[in-house]
Amino acid sequence: MFKLFSLRPKNNSFAPDRKDIKLILGLGNPGEKYATTYHNVGQLYIDHIAKGPFKKYRNFEFSKENGLIFVKSLTFMNNSGIAAREVLKYFNLKPENLLVVHDDSDIPLGQYKLSFDQGSAGHNGVQSVTDHLKTQSFFRLKIGVRENQIGKAGEFVLKPISKSGLSLLKKV
Repeated sequence: MFKLFSLRPKNNSFAPDRKDIKLILGLGNPGEKYATTYHNVGQLYIDHIAKGPFKKYRNFEFSKENGLIFVKSLTFMNNSGIAAREVLKYFNLKPENLLVVHDDSDIPLGQYKLSFDQGSAGHNGVQSVTDHLKTQSFFRLKIGVRENQIGKAGEFVLKPISKSGLSLLKKV
């Protein structure tokens, strides 16, 4: 199911178009321990759509394909802003050219939302990006990870995604 938030920023001073996206950054945690956890759906998304090969630079790795730059953060989720700031500087891009892909525990598994100029809604990785870029004026692709879990996100986002959940995510 596709849900699209308004892409008009809160202050109405700048209304970017999705074609302004030049770089897609998948958030997650490094290492095999976290590779298929709910918190890593941003990196799983990049793995699914980018062909590679990836080149490593400091706190991120990237692949340039079809006019887009696909990036995986090599920092832990709560420090994602370090990689976001470095990659924008490396490619001389603005936050408005950035699409951050991440998990969202408020959205059911199998759904996603696209937004621009929105707050972090308690997502520490997104808050880190906002803090390091000193703006929230970037695109976000929020991929739902709430399967059948009851409770707070911290209780399940670092657990492995179920086989049926992985299958559903690949369709998304």
